Amino acid sequence: MEEQNPWWSGEADDEYLKWKNSEIRWIPPILEKFDFKPFSLNFLVGPRQVGKTTALKIFINEYLLKKINPKAVFYYSCDELTDFRELSEVLDNYLSYRERFKIKSSFIILDEITFVNEWYRAIKYRIDRGKFERDVLIITGSASLELLQQRETFPGRRGYGKDIFFYPLSFQEFFDIFWSREVVRCESLLEIDKRMRVNSIFSESVSEAFSIYLKTGGFPLPIIDYFSKGRISNLTKKAYIDWIKSDLAKVGKSERYAKEVLAFILRARCAPVSWLSISKETSIASPHTAQSYVEMLERLFIIKILYFLSPKGRILYRKNKKIHIIDPFIYKCLAEYTRENIEESQILESVVAAHLSRKFPTYYWRNGSEVDLVVLENRKQIGIEVKTRAGPWRKPRHLDKVLILDKQNIGTFLISLDLKE
Repeated sequence: MEEQNPWWSGEADDEYLKWKNSEIRWIPPILEKFDFKPFSLNFLVGPRQVGKTTALKIFINEYLLKKINPKAVFYYSCDELTDFRELSEVLDNYLSYRERFKIKSSFIILDEITFVNEWYRAIKYRIDRGKFERDVLIITGSASLELLQQRETFPGRRGYGKDIFFYPLSFQEFFDIFWSREVVRCESLLEIDKRMRVNSIFSESVSEAFSIYLKTGGFPLPIIDYFSKGRISNLTKKAYIDWIKSDLAKVGKSERYAKEVLAFILRARCAPVSWLSISKETSIASPHTAQSYVEMLERLFIIKILYFLSPKGRILYRKNKKIHIIDPFIYKCLAEYTRENIEESQILESVVAAHLSRKFPTYYWRNGSEVDLVVLENRKQIGIEVKTRAGPWRKPRHLDKVLILDKQNIGTFLISLDLKE
């Protein structure tokens, strides 16, 4: 435990120092949401390699250690723990340690707990016995559903706790960090046109930034690679593919089946697909098994599934689905991994879909013609069409508003929309 908490003995944290000494670094915007008070049981979820651990170490060193006793900050990476019994031992060891120093309130941070079997039993048992009544618990994981489903095992036991989703940097955040401009934003798609017109004065900077973002995405390693070396290394790409393989193995999924499903998704190029079509085009025999693989990929923050929304506002789950990769860098990695060709048009549509779905309920519509994305805002249906080729397109009657986006204005659209919750 002392190795993971060097501040107990007045030593520097290596991971924090690595960030502090890096030429390319930024304060993760997610830290704006780190406003905790006891008692609280908080969940921080997001994909691996998105920077959760770095954000936590910055939070510890830049904020907590300046305000409280270092021994009242307990960080533990759970990657090598097997089950709740091992986690119980770790927690009891820390509780005994802090008792020796008469510490009554702590920040207890359990990192990457997702794959510790029945981890919630160790936490629930100690909450029920009042062991954490003055503490802030922050629990992180990289499989959203598996972690957040366990919230249901803590009825009335979370105090002031909240759920925080840690996504890769949005283009808006990317632009703010590396191109400092006085951009005007709004939270409503109904008002976005006005903001886009004002922000069009930054069109050259936005175009340059968006071109780079399509290469790096919002993950830290490729961003650091690009700005320090001018390219993204094969080692960085390998790290993200290895993350996907590792997490699939931990949830008991076949890498071969997952690779076939990912290849199918890339070949579909954002066209609506069915579970049956996936099973027919892969060696997966059952549509139900195909569904389980796609849904697991979504839980691991690799893809986003969009469902069909009827003109009357009904979500038709049985109709075909559109499947988007959540990040342009992951798109490129998966294309190399599966040896599939991808088109810029599908990346652009997926970038818009992934951004909008962070803030709004996002779907699609198709009936003869197709609307790439349909967003619900205040019960109004707003269509977003991402066009990369010239051609006629007619607004469906049931939509309250339509936005036509192309490569030239997607970046301006994304920086003009305030995605913060």
